Amino acid sequence: MTLNDTDGVVVDAGKYVEAGLLRRIGRMINGLSRPRDSREYKEALIDLERLSAPLTALLIPTLAVIVLIVVSAVSGNRHESAPVSIAQADEDETELTPIDVPEVVEKPDEPVIDTTLITDVATESKPSEFTAEIASNDPVSPKVNTLDTVLMIKSPRTIKSVLGDARITGRKGTPQGGSPNLYGNTLTEGAVMKALRWLKHTQKPDGGWDGCRPAMAGFALLTYLAHGETPSASPEFGDTVKKALEFLMGSIEYDAGERAVGFKGMDGNQYAFPIAAYALAEAYGMTRNPDIRYVAEKCLARIIESQSSTGGWQYKFDRSSNRDDTSLGGWCIQALKAGKMAGIHPDGIDECIKKAIGCLKGRAYDDKLGFKYTADSRGGGGLAGVGCLAMQLLGYSREPEVRNALNVMRDWLPSFDPINGTGKSPQYYCYYASQCKYQAGMAKSAAKGDTELWKKWNDGMKKLYPPTIVTLDEKIEDANGRLCEMGYWQNKDQHGATRTMGTCLAALQLMVYYRYLPTTSLRATEVEVDINEAAKDASDVRVTVDI
Repeated sequence: MTLNDTDGVVVDAGKYVEAGLLRRIGRMINGLSRPRDSREYKEALIDLERLSAPLTALLIPTLAVIVLIVVSAVSGNRHESAPVSIAQADEDETELTPIDVPEVVEKPDEPVIDTTLITDVATESKPSEFTAEIASNDPVSPKVNTLDTVLMIKSPRTIKSVLGDARITGRKGTPQGGSPNLYGNTLTEGAVMKALRWLKHTQKPDGGWDGCRPAMAGFALLTYLAHGETPSASPEFGDTVKKALEFLMGSIEYDAGERAVGFKGMDGNQYAFPIAAYALAEAYGMTRNPDIRYVAEKCLARIIESQSSTGGWQYKFDRSSNRDDTSLGGWCIQALKAGKMAGIHPDGIDECIKKAIGCLKGRAYDDKLGFKYTADSRGGGGLAGVGCLAMQLLGYSREPEVRNALNVMRDWLPSFDPINGTGKSPQYYCYYASQCKYQAGMAKSAAKGDTELWKKWNDGMKKLYPPTIVTLDEKIEDANGRLCEMGYWQNKDQHGATRTMGTCLAALQLMVYYRYLPTTSLRATEVEVDINEAAKDASDVRVTVDI
């Protein structure tokens, strides 16, 4: 299956073949001459972004050499004659006194330096290995990530402003902004590492996982990206992430007009679509790979065009329906927000977000439940976190609907069993609740009560998840060849048969403190800035992660 053969890169069944540079430049120039609303013009803009790095790298040195040659030529042609006068020495001039030459002083011996006292900066910045056996309540923050791209972006130079800056993260130690009780520890990080290694162990040769394959690949990819693992920056998991990306990009289906219509392996509903789209948008935001951007933008455009007139989404993406499913809408909104933060702005995205806000505040809201399952239902108290996080991400953290939803979740604690009669999907609800309480309790202007509720929830996560992970007898090698433990979480709810989903949901909760995913940082809810200023070229995007 060919995804695209006009933007300089042909994607065929997950394999990448690049066209020649001159051919790509020709297509780009031809596309830029087309109308602005045409497909050729938009693809030319994408190709212009891809070619900007190598062209800039070649043009700047060339111009510098030309300037130097011109300056040298001009300077060499200037010949000015200065008047010269010869002075005759007086014959009676006294003889100069000779200067005493000092004796040669022997060079002192080189000082002996004790190299054992010198700390290697590179070693100091390496990530610490966290295992469950090294138990401690010390707060943790994961490794420092590096600037990277996915698969291949060939350029003689790497220009920061084109590909984006390296992520700013901390190292193991006291996190910024509060008490260690507000963060994780080596036990939580050890459990996360077990889960990442289990996901690597259970990945299929084609890059997917069992279950609803597009959704499971999306969940797993989000889990790896949350830990800062990318194809070229992760010695242990880079190949796993690369295969997952190739799986999603190779399984997307298009219609005759090259519109993204679904992924292979879906069950007829579109629920998996926004989960996969969310993962691809986050992957582009963290790698700046234009091939991923192409697919992610197609997926976001599909989400936008499938929105109902009332502002929600229906399981089959039937825009004529006004069912407005809050659960499905939560993933659509996370995908759209990830796209905006990554600099992807498909046509209609801002209008789509405005309509989604109206649907959440009007049709989906319920005073007793926080947010309902659908506009016409009376149940769905577990979805309080879905609507709450969606509104937080869209910049409405201080709205009364959000405050009420947080109050509905006030007494919730992490659990594998139903929470206060909310329904059969407690881990799914916990995934959202952990983010809602973190955003409310760790914000700069957080009320003391919100911070206390986050601390209580966080204590619950640290008590529940590390000891309940199912550790396998079989071990797996890490990047250095050491045998390490791996494990998974087994849900007791209606999704219990899908270990991949349960494991990813629990691991994502334990990484809420430091997630590399831009949409889960504390800055993600500063959407007033995002909506007004983020419509910039992708090369100008700067994303930081709060820890």
